[in-house]
Amino acid sequence: EAGRYQDWLEHDRFKPSGNKEAKPYSIVIPPPNVTGKLHLGHAWDTTLQDIIIRQKRMQGYDTLWLPGMDHAGIATQAKVEEKLREQGISRYDLGREKFVEQVWDWKEEYAGHIREQWAKLGLSLDYSRERFTLDDGLSEAVRKVFVTLYEKGLIYRGEYIINWDPQARTALSDIEVIHKDIEGAFYHMSYELADGSGVVEIATTRPETMLGDTAVAVHPEDERYQALIGKKVILPLVNKEIPIIADEYVDQEFGTGVVKITPAHDPNDFEVGNRHDLPRVNVMNDDGTMNDLAGTYAGMDRFAARKQIVKDLEALGRLIKIEKMVHSVGHSERTGVVVEPRLSTQWFVKMEPLAKQAIDNQETDDAVDFYPPRFNQTFLRWMENVHDWVISRQLWWGHQIPAWYHKETGEMYVGLEAPADAENWQQDPDVLDTWFSSALWPFSTMGWPDETNEDFQRYFPTNTLVTGYDIIAFWVSRMIFQSLEFTGKRPFENVLIHGLIRDEQGRKMSKSLGNGIDPMEVIEQYGADALRWFLSNGSAPGQDVRFSYEKMDAAWNFINKIWNVSRYILMNAEDVSADAVSLALTKVANKTAGNVTDRWILTRLNDTVERVTEQMDKFEFGVAGHILYNFIWDEFANWYLELTKEVMFGEDEAEKDITRAVLLHVLDQVLRLLHPIMPFFTEEIFEKLPNTSGSIVVAEYPKVRPEFNDDKASEGVAMLIELITAVRNIRAEVNTPLSKAVPMLIKSEHADFLNAVSPYI
Repeated sequence: EAGRYQDWLEHDRFKPSGNKEAKPYSIVIPPPNVTGKLHLGHAWDTTLQDIIIRQKRMQGYDTLWLPGMDHAGIATQAKVEEKLREQGISRYDLGREKFVEQVWDWKEEYAGHIREQWAKLGLSLDYSRERFTLDDGLSEAVRKVFVTLYEKGLIYRGEYIINWDPQARTALSDIEVIHKDIEGAFYHMSYELADGSGVVEIATTRPETMLGDTAVAVHPEDERYQALIGKKVILPLVNKEIPIIADEYVDQEFGTGVVKITPAHDPNDFEVGNRHDLPRVNVMNDDGTMNDLAGTYAGMDRFAARKQIVKDLEALGRLIKIEKMVHSVGHSERTGVVVEPRLSTQWFVKMEPLAKQAIDNQETDDAVDFYPPRFNQTFLRWMENVHDWVISRQLWWGHQIPAWYHKETGEMYVGLEAPADAENWQQDPDVLDTWFSSALWPFSTMGWPDETNEDFQRYFPTNTLVTGYDIIAFWVSRMIFQSLEFTGKRPFENVLIHGLIRDEQGRKMSKSLGNGIDPMEVIEQYGADALRWFLSNGSAPGQDVRFSYEKMDAAWNFINKIWNVSRYILMNAEDVSADAVSLALTKVANKTAGNVTDRWILTRLNDTVERVTEQMDKFEFGVAGHILYNFIWDEFANWYLELTKEVMFGEDEAEKDITRAVLLHVLDQVLRLLHPIMPFFTEEIFEKLPNTSGSIVVAEYPKVRPEFNDDKASEGVAMLIELITAVRNIRAEVNTPLSKAVPMLIKSEHADFLNAVSPYI
């Protein structure tokens, strides 16, 4: 491996061929986040892409594999803030400009690590086209999309209950929230009727939000409470009167059938509040502490306030009981803290018309094909149930929203550039959700919105996207609807979905379990080719794969086998020229030279080429690998190579020349078939073959050569192998060593053939 990747780059092996006659084939890399180093999942994802692009390059396509990285807003900002916290600094101490400079420094450092890892894996990327989601071109595309959607009425600003991360102090979209089962409680308490005629019992899991209650609700048909509708209750601790309303949202069967309504702290209550024109009282700061509207609890952390409120309710005689329970609670995907539903003014994308367009497109010839096809249903299900997408984030690292507010009049302006009298305007401080820019990745990286860009015209739509099933909703669906909206085309023809990499016991790899595997350490121990072989053969499309060192040992042994086979062939064919190989193969094809085993192995090679190519086209790399393994290890190494020794140790020089040519040809074809999966050692051996020239990276991919097919030879050698195997088995049964001669009687309808091949027997 040493020095080889650099050599490929220096010779521009990975750039498009520039052959305008050739059919283009393009892939954009799913941009890794500049938050850290690549893990085994990245290695798997990119290895599959490299296999596809290397094979297509060898098949004569004009290939482009475009690299790039994602600024990963909240994730990167959280990492840099964590680093600063260790130094006792917050982002607010630095201010926006200085903080963003720190993040750019982080980006440069980690982008360097990522490129080193790509090189170690042998990824054939065209670095001259590398992009970053915050570079000038992509920023222009982002502004164009935002402004266009805003002008179409598909982006709007509104006050809604959103998922709020109190540590990162930003909004989160639904899919950035991970639900975990944790132990909590139902707190049952009583609210006194204002007229003194009794109490109503209410249960909540979040007592701290009661300070923002603006009503109590019952179901309009609940006979128990008909007389209470329109009356008022006194909100404990706050001592203010709030109305009892009737709303069909209330479930009569659940709890007491009476619920508190907190429009600023619960999405369902928000809707109820809208229907009944209730005030929205937000009692919490953006960092999860209670604000001035929380009265005596102001300044307390939300969970500390919960404990204190429960104590105070008990002291007042208003706490009826605490019922322990396990319930599902949303946590921030990035910081891990409990998410707070919070009333906030945010920017949203109106999803219904965009989702409909994407769903309808799947019924046309321009549909995106999912491999395996079942993931089409995952995609459609997500699009059919999609909510409006909250796209603003209260961060400093990212694309700042192209909206400005007039400092005096408050008027809002949305545009590609700042208003002419910029000093009188204040830009919206929020940035866009990371996925907003990565949704444009397949076309923004190709130069869009400049539709005259050569790359955009030639390589878009792209051919294949490779990604994990866990981001179909996050990323795949968004690329599809944005591409259809802005280019009128699907972003890619195929989506190859793979699973997750798990440990030997089938557990997800995670920091907390300490079972993560660093792909660079695996490469250090086994080499990149062995890791790539394991990753390509580990599972079928859509399935998870289990990593094990036993499988790595098997990959290592396989490479070692081919290495030893190659050494044997090269030792026996030092002075053979490319012309001599070509001439000898012509004679074998014409049946004027070559023995039955030569014709058999060339027939088997044809079958292997056909089946491997067919499986690769279906992205069934595991099946293709299995076919290759069986042909190389079994038929080529264990049988043909052993059978050639009969010729190589004989006296017939003309026959030796034919055998050498066939050995070299089959090895050459095997290396080409293996190259997309195992690029390094195949290049190493290919260079040493006397019958090849140039780099294997751009060598022609094997094709079936019908002139080599010989069914008779194929059947004959199959019979010979069956016979030899049977004799070996009988020897083993009676403990007779191979070194001891035994008399044999063979009864067969094919005596002539067996007599002809008796030296092998």
